[in-house]
Amino acid sequence: MICGFDYGTSNCAIGVKDGGAIRLAQVDGDKTFMPSALYSLGRELICEQVAHHLPPSLKDEFVAIRRGQLQSALRVRRELDIATDEQVMFVGHQAFAHYFADPEEGYFVKSPKSFLGASGLRPEFMHFFEDIVTAMMLSVKQRAELSLGRELKQTVIGRPVNFQGAPANDTGAELSNQQALDILGRAATRAGFTDVEFLYEPIAAGLSFERSLDKNQTVLVVDIGGGTSDCAMVRMGPQHRVKDDRRDDFLGHSGERVGGNDLDIQLAGRQLMPLFGMNALLKTGKPMPTKTFLDAVCTNDVGALGRFASLETGLYLEQLQRDCAEPQLIERLIRLRENKQNQQLVRSAEECKIALSEQDPVAPDLSYIEAGLTTQISAAQLEQAIARPLERITRLMEEAIAQAGEQPDVIFVTGGSARSPLIRQAVARTLGDIPILDGDHFGSVTAGLTEWADKIFR
Repeated sequence: MICGFDYGTSNCAIGVKDGGAIRLAQVDGDKTFMPSALYSLGRELICEQVAHHLPPSLKDEFVAIRRGQLQSALRVRRELDIATDEQVMFVGHQAFAHYFADPEEGYFVKSPKSFLGASGLRPEFMHFFEDIVTAMMLSVKQRAELSLGRELKQTVIGRPVNFQGAPANDTGAELSNQQALDILGRAATRAGFTDVEFLYEPIAAGLSFERSLDKNQTVLVVDIGGGTSDCAMVRMGPQHRVKDDRRDDFLGHSGERVGGNDLDIQLAGRQLMPLFGMNALLKTGKPMPTKTFLDAVCTNDVGALGRFASLETGLYLEQLQRDCAEPQLIERLIRLRENKQNQQLVRSAEECKIALSEQDPVAPDLSYIEAGLTTQISAAQLEQAIARPLERITRLMEEAIAQAGEQPDVIFVTGGSARSPLIRQAVARTLGDIPILDGDHFGSVTAGLTEWADKIFR
């Protein structure tokens, strides 16, 4: 069976063509979107779970490559006294539930797609991220097949224009993108797909939108996801959607590693980290160094996560507590680090961002860190916190338009982060009096991927 697979930074979804209509499969209980999160009782056990579910034709080679990791998994099972039939890995909402219940235990990762294409990673880390992606793809695919009652074999997977932040014409960007696509391709094959193709996510979103057009137009598609923002200028309409070759219709595209996660991180850094001492003074009267505080919330940066979890940072924070004029604030940061609650803190910032669309101000409940801990955050503070990533997003729109050499007739905005009123205001300020239309903010990409998969595999 043919499907479109949106392996997203925030959510994963699978779509299929059913009687001419597109429908999304249930992949997280009765839900058609699964949060991109994984929790394992031990990080070594992720590789083991992949090995258990591999097709026989791929298993021997995988076991040979991952022999060391698989031996480590056996050791972890013995040390933790984990029974052979005990569930050791959870994805989606179950992953969040286990992380919130025991953040200091196990291994939790949110938005692993954010790490794809990162430079300077050692081979063992590349293998580790590959196994995380494979484990999640396996879970989503198996759940979709269970709900559909059919096996999925051919797929088109969405990809951003750029997985990381380098300019599109930069050699580093090409290497980064290829590394990410190689990981996604191997993961999809190991998950059981026999044919795998990729399609730019903004173009996929545009194909979904095109079904609603009754006249030909030039459309600027703005897809603001959790980890990346992508724009595409596309000629669309009745005369275009019947074509098998659409290359001449794609007039320009741009993309960068900036999205909803970056907005959450900026808000957490500006408005929540002061509760942990970021704006406190040292006893000498000098300002507090901020790097470690920003590392704490930079949850989409593997380097920052590694630094914050390191032994050196632990020793540094103990010294910082002695040097700080308000040592109780640094003590709070030390507890956050020991309890591995930095992911949860950024999640609280995300909830504030969403709530500020409907009320102003908001007060996040941070009692999971300390009883009664909270602060007030206003819409004006959110706007100030996210100004820089918003500027980067609007530059991408201008870049795609410049490549096309013409103005769009209409702007189609999609992606979970595009629901924010601040983002819509930024689009209007940048591009002026051009109609802005919304689609299914979560389902447009999946629907477009499914349309394209049906066209090329049918």
